[in-house]
Amino acid sequence: MTVATHDEWLRRAKTLDLPRTHLIDGTEEAGGGSTFTVISPRDGQPLAEVADGGAAEVDAAVAAARRAFDHGPWPRLAPADRGRILLRVADLLEAHRSELALTVSLEMGKPITDAHDIELRAVINTFRWYGQLADKLTDESPHTAPDALALVTREPAGVVGAVVPWNFPLTLAGWKVAPALAAGCTVVLKPSENSPLSALLLGRLAREAGLPPGVLNVVAGDGPVAGRALGLHPDVDVLAFTGSTAVGRHFLRYSADSNLKRVWLELGGKSPNIVLPDAPDLDKAAATAAWGIFFNQGEMCTAPSRLLVHSSIAEDVTEAVVRRARELRVGDPLDPDTEMGALVGEQHLARVLGHIDAARRDGARLRTGGTRILTETGGVHLEPTVFDQVAPGSRLAREEVFGPVLSVLAFDDVDQAVSLANATEYGLAAGLWTSDLSTAHRVSRALKAGTVWVNCYEEGDLTVPFGGMKQSGNGRDKSAHALEKYTELKTTWIQL
Repeated sequence: MTVATHDEWLRRAKTLDLPRTHLIDGTEEAGGGSTFTVISPRDGQPLAEVADGGAAEVDAAVAAARRAFDHGPWPRLAPADRGRILLRVADLLEAHRSELALTVSLEMGKPITDAHDIELRAVINTFRWYGQLADKLTDESPHTAPDALALVTREPAGVVGAVVPWNFPLTLAGWKVAPALAAGCTVVLKPSENSPLSALLLGRLAREAGLPPGVLNVVAGDGPVAGRALGLHPDVDVLAFTGSTAVGRHFLRYSADSNLKRVWLELGGKSPNIVLPDAPDLDKAAATAAWGIFFNQGEMCTAPSRLLVHSSIAEDVTEAVVRRARELRVGDPLDPDTEMGALVGEQHLARVLGHIDAARRDGARLRTGGTRILTETGGVHLEPTVFDQVAPGSRLAREEVFGPVLSVLAFDDVDQAVSLANATEYGLAAGLWTSDLSTAHRVSRALKAGTVWVNCYEEGDLTVPFGGMKQSGNGRDKSAHALEKYTELKTTWIQL
């Protein structure tokens, strides 16, 4: 649980020592001298002037990562030794948990309780899990003819470029950095320009934990400049990206235009949440639907933004979700009692409001919300919003809003529910509520999604992989499968 009151978090915010420079080759560097301003969405005030990385800083970071990979100790350490350092990273993240949570809350608007109890728990567990996994992996020796010995070994892929978004700035960085380091790779991390501060703190703590110079580099900067330079860089062997589908397409082009580096993408989502009349607990289904779309201000690629409800229960379930939306406490992200904080910025709010206006024009019925609130605070706040009578072909039913906006669609039978659920270019996640085991298996198989939750939503741990189908991306984060992105298979055939 969080360890401070609202007043205490406010006092800590005034004295927080925020990093402002890149981490390159083990040294905090200002680069070329230009900066950009990080604005806090909680009050619209500047947080820090941060070094603005461009092609020169990316070149320096990649060169450091290349030296560390080709000539440094990290890829040559015993896996158990790499694991021990990752465990020290986890310990330092735990020791600085409040500082990191406060930084996340200030830079992207996440409620401090969620930042402390959920985001920091996730990134700490990620480094701990991969630290423990590092020496548990095995190679293969397939059975061959008696006069030969075949070996299949996994070798670190090289220099990894990791580009991560602002909605879970530490969790998603951890999902990429920790397995890449466990595999013996070196990394250049490029956080979102909206949330660079927590990533820079992560780099600082990783260096303190004993990572050799150049093994983890962090470059702050704009996506079209620093991200593009990383995607095009010929000395980057693997590029791992989480973000929008549009930007994911750019990284595929960068790969084609450079060295054909492997590109792993976790992209957008328009996840369906299907509620059948035989759901084991309709109240729980409705409460979970509301929690899922409003958690993290709806700024989640897996958010269950399409609630598909059987027509016989649609009004009752929708009304329960609307009641929860109206009860939700929206407020200062630094108040531990706040349930929904601020959207990441003014530009993003304008985009979400554009979707709300389009939904009205398309004939959807606004049940609650839809308006900016708390403008006197200077923060970027939006009411939890629910639409029903949403047309399946409308923008609200098809496009990712990435905000606290729920669309409710009714269906008459299971086959229609599956058809509606799959009628999207995305395939990241889905939910299903039913008491029938056969239906659970049959519908889960029919849904085109990388993760299907049955009678729950957003559950799981690091033992299971996470990723998407269709235009939600490729490859998997989490679990041992994540190491497949950061390793190369080598076959050695020995004639005896």
